[in-house]
Amino acid sequence: MDVRVLDHQQVLSILPDRKPDSHKGDYGKILLLCGSRGYTGAAALATMGALRCGAGLVYLGVPECIYAIEAVKVTEPVLIPLPDYNGCLDSASVDLVLNRLPDMDAVLIGPGLGQTEGTADVVRAVAQNYRGPLVLDADGINVISQHMDVIRDRTSPTILTPHPGEFRRLGGNIEEDRILAAKAMARQLRSIVVLKGNKTVITDGIVCYRNLTGNPGMAVGGSGDVLAGMITALLGQGIQPMDAAACAAWLHGAAGDLCAAELGQYPMLPTDMLNALPRLLK
Repeated sequence: MDVRVLDHQQVLSILPDRKPDSHKGDYGKILLLCGSRGYTGAAALATMGALRCGAGLVYLGVPECIYAIEAVKVTEPVLIPLPDYNGCLDSASVDLVLNRLPDMDAVLIGPGLGQTEGTADVVRAVAQNYRGPLVLDADGINVISQHMDVIRDRTSPTILTPHPGEFRRLGGNIEEDRILAAKAMARQLRSIVVLKGNKTVITDGIVCYRNLTGNPGMAVGGSGDVLAGMITALLGQGIQPMDAAACAAWLHGAAGDLCAAELGQYPMLPTDMLNALPRLLK
């Protein structure tokens, strides 16, 4: 079985050069749809993950009820307040989101969104109508697991980032072999699967990467939100989807390893990983 492993130099060689005469529009315009009442941190962490990986313009769409909180948490993105109901996105958000999609180089939907009917309407609408690379994470996966035909029917790249519980919700079985299970799901859903956990597996059903960075200190809420934002940022900069997912997983784990070495595994936080990323991207 051909399983690839990246190292630091290979990751850096894949990342695009920052040219002297470039501007923010050259490094991707991305839309993140994240957060709900009680889960404001998910939106902030995904946004900072994207920004730390060089995204040129980040648009963060959140339920209007948490707009003021997000405006304090993160100052760099363009914040978009969207209609909400009971703390989550409402179906009235659909048209507003769809109007944004044609201008975006990549989209992330899921971290902290919740699983209401309105959220489900937004997730389905984005998956059915967006013609660029789409990352589905967390509640984006939970919602779409009830409508997997929508994923199979997409003609543009789709990246799914499940942890083992979400993987099972999508119909996967990882009791015997994580690599074979991830490849089978990627083929079935015509997607790239990033099966998170010890030695994260990244596969499109044919090519497979196994990530060797990372440690148990990263097993904390918010870590996956950072990774989802990182993948979306690299997609927005024009990196091929498999490379974007594999590079982001390597950088995410390596940042965690830096934190574990300096702070220990018990006290490290996702925000510590964000602060470690610049040292890996020099």
